[in-house]
Amino acid sequence: MAVEFRGRFVTDKRNRWIINVVLILAVVAFVGFSLIPLIEAAFQGNQTQTAASPSPTQSASATPKKEELEAQAKGYELVLQREPENSTALRGLLEARLGLGDVKGAIVPLEKLTKLNPNETEYAILLAQAKQQTKDPEGAAQTYRDILKTKPGDRNALQGLTNLLLQQNRPEAAVGLLQDTLKTAPQANKIQPNSVDVVSVQVILGQVYASQKRFDEAIAVFDEATKGNKQDFRPVLGKALILKEQGKTDAAKPLFASAAELAPAQYKDEINKLASAPSPGATPAVVPSPTPSAAPVAPSP
Repeated sequence: MAVEFRGRFVTDKRNRWIINVVLILAVVAFVGFSLIPLIEAAFQGNQTQTAASPSPTQSASATPKKEELEAQAKGYELVLQREPENSTALRGLLEARLGLGDVKGAIVPLEKLTKLNPNETEYAILLAQAKQQTKDPEGAAQTYRDILKTKPGDRNALQGLTNLLLQQNRPEAAVGLLQDTLKTAPQANKIQPNSVDVVSVQVILGQVYASQKRFDEAIAVFDEATKGNKQDFRPVLGKALILKEQGKTDAAKPLFASAAELAPAQYKDEINKLASAPSPGATPAVVPSPTPSAAPVAPSP
């Protein structure tokens, strides 16, 4: 799993920073359209390492790493005392605190980076995930909604808020959010062309229906999405997974084949595995993103 990594690599310096964040967050390759809780992944990974009983060699190598990160964090804090809006120091502090598993401590630099970069949503997405991980679902929801006020079609924000609502056992609120987005999409796209990817929103809505076992509604949404873009493999795969879940394997087979044919190369093997896996038990409609994914891109300084 992973979230979208919009590949806007501009400079080597920027690339190095992005790579460092990806390594810290321990993002893995995935098949799935859902956002991965990046902060949670980093936090849990750190907890796992801390809870384990390391060998002497592991302890020796782990201690300097922790001390190094703590020293880096203190250094960036000193810089920020003099220059509170220094973006480089804020990003460095964010990296160090995530590396230490200090999710709560990552919130302050994320809040500042979000304010300093109002036209970029990546920091705000991370901020929402951090708030969610630190048991502040209201703050997380508000952060997602703030993004959607200015960018109603932001897929990361839509998926993040949808996931949060589902975790709160509020599926109707999730459905309402996505249906409202679809209703307002024509006007939004008229004002700013392509600001709302209708098919992507329909795919998320289909997933919500599928998660609630509302299979007929999910299939109807996936069919509508396919009409909107016959070259998009996601709604085709979503429908195939639902039919397979219902035991309709013969009807699902040609859809899996079509999805594999339409999909980018990096998803073809996984789709074939899904097609050949045993029918019952798997949750349907976990649909891949149309682009390679890893983590939100941090804006360049």
